Amino acid sequence: MTDSEAFEAFVAAWYRRLLRAAVLISGDPHLAEDVLQDALIKLARRWPKVHTDPVGYVRTTLYRDVASKWRRQREFAYGEQPDRADGDSAAATDLKVLFARALARLPVKQRAVLVLRFYEDLPVTEVAAILRVSPGTVKSQTHAALKRLREVAPELEEVLV
Repeated sequence: MTDSEAFEAFVAAWYRRLLRAAVLISGDPHLAEDVLQDALIKLARRWPKVHTDPVGYVRTTLYRDVASKWRRQREFAYGEQPDRADGDSAAATDLKVLFARALARLPVKQRAVLVLRFYEDLPVTEVAAILRVSPGTVKSQTHAALKRLREVAPELEEVLV
């Protein structure tokens, strides 16, 4: 398999999952698409060097690019509701929308930690490597983010327990 074919296979396999993570981190579906496209362009340029861990490279790039844009704009807001998955009940969809709105009220680092830890289901050490922080920082940011979620969306309490 050539580098080009390997890259295309990676994008085909991971695009939707990475896009969903980017939406959750950024809070804006359009910005998420832009940031993901930029991250994939950066990955394509560096593919020979990072092809052994392209997911980690894209996750790190996504977080850094969203954080950079957030620092400039200081606020993201969900413009559209998250996609409704097939088979979702109305209650499950409402919960996802409520969670997405609550997540949007967190600082970008806390959003990234929650998305990587719970949506991507990554261990603390891997999240620390992606965000280039210590494992202790990941743990403290997770704790602070969950506490903040409970404050901004008390109706999520039963889910966050």
